[in-house]
Amino acid sequence: MPSIKLPIRIMNPGLLGDSDIVLGAAAVKRMKIPSQTPIRMLFGSFEYYVRVIPQSKATSLRISSYLAEKMGIPPQTVLRLVYTPNSRTLHLGPVVGVLISRDYPGNPERPFGQITAFCREMTAAGQKQGAFVYFITPEGIEQGVSSIKGWVFDKAWRAREFPVADVYYNRLTSRKLENKPSVQHFMHEVKNRYRSHFFNEKYLDKTEVFDALQKDGQLVRYLPESHLHRGLTSLKSMLAKYPIVFLKPVKGSLGKGIIRIQRMPGGSFMSQTTQEYGVRKQNHDSLTKLHNALAGKMKTTRYQIQQGLHLIEMAKRPVDFRALVQKNNRGQWAVTSVVARIAGSQHFVSNLARGGTLSTVKDAVERSSLPTAIKQKAGVRLHKAALEIAQGMDDHSSAHFGELGIDLAMDQSGRIWLLEVNSKPSKNDNTPLGDNKIRPSVRRLLDYASYLSGY
Repeated sequence: MPSIKLPIRIMNPGLLGDSDIVLGAAAVKRMKIPSQTPIRMLFGSFEYYVRVIPQSKATSLRISSYLAEKMGIPPQTVLRLVYTPNSRTLHLGPVVGVLISRDYPGNPERPFGQITAFCREMTAAGQKQGAFVYFITPEGIEQGVSSIKGWVFDKAWRAREFPVADVYYNRLTSRKLENKPSVQHFMHEVKNRYRSHFFNEKYLDKTEVFDALQKDGQLVRYLPESHLHRGLTSLKSMLAKYPIVFLKPVKGSLGKGIIRIQRMPGGSFMSQTTQEYGVRKQNHDSLTKLHNALAGKMKTTRYQIQQGLHLIEMAKRPVDFRALVQKNNRGQWAVTSVVARIAGSQHFVSNLARGGTLSTVKDAVERSSLPTAIKQKAGVRLHKAALEIAQGMDDHSSAHFGELGIDLAMDQSGRIWLLEVNSKPSKNDNTPLGDNKIRPSVRRLLDYASYLSGY
């Protein structure tokens, strides 16, 4: 059904009946909404019977202050309207809930810490695109779906109660929080009881990603050999094939805990471990001694062992690429951005948290030693690989994703490899934004939410 986008005007008490709403006569006629007779109005899970009063010059949807309070919406909210004649239902929305890790009520300027600017941007994008966005934490949903406490921006951040949203976007940054019984119960309830959509509903671990993608014959060409590490046997087998291997925590992120192991001349081995301020190097006379030195880490953390790659370089520093791939307003994967990441001088990983820096794909490729013919097609090939891998995750994973951070690499021959798939790409962007600046990545999140909810 076609939708129209309108600002919501909240009337002062006594000026409009609690069950009355005023809508432009032309819109009422175009959408074939019956007037002066009760129809059902839905706003997320909030349901109310209202009477539509057509008014020739109305350019907004006017509702009573009583109704606005029940819905949890502030003045100046902009929403889309869809009318379904068969069920005599007026849908207002979409209502989009964003699940974030924590709030700081005592800090009104930055109630969500580092991602406060992102949350403000989501709200502004909702206003422009006609969507209502609110933010909740695991603490705000502990009472279940009957009482959702969260935040909305109304000139300042304000705490309110909200109905169940049409769509939820999971921005939890901790597996521990995501796996809390109250969070899992909430996710189950909103999907099954209210038919809400919930995307990016889980963290991905490295073993899960590679096991899923290996099922697709078209994607195997992007996958370095990678297995769940099973001790000394795994090390011996992989180092017999490759001069360098990586051990990566299965549930790690931000480059933490990655170990690089290199076979050296004369039968010795060197391990390099990422640390906060650099890399710790150790030489080992034998593989057994190396394994024993790492045994303490292996007891508490599961690792993925992965084939080492000879990556392209800038100024003798390894380069890889982060593609942000998101679903658009047609529910299809699209590449929002691709950036090159250059490892810091004291690191072998490119994560910004480990001293890495950003570059354009064009600049990174141009400054590499790749043949000219490969350089010219590098950008197109990286986009293609990112889209194919995102689709592969859809096809071979049971979880629902609307955006993925896909880490790709290009070796010295120009071959593209997958390093990692991240279901919670960082939103801690320190780039200064103007008051009206909304990034394409934020707009696309709202596009996809509108698609899912039928607006």
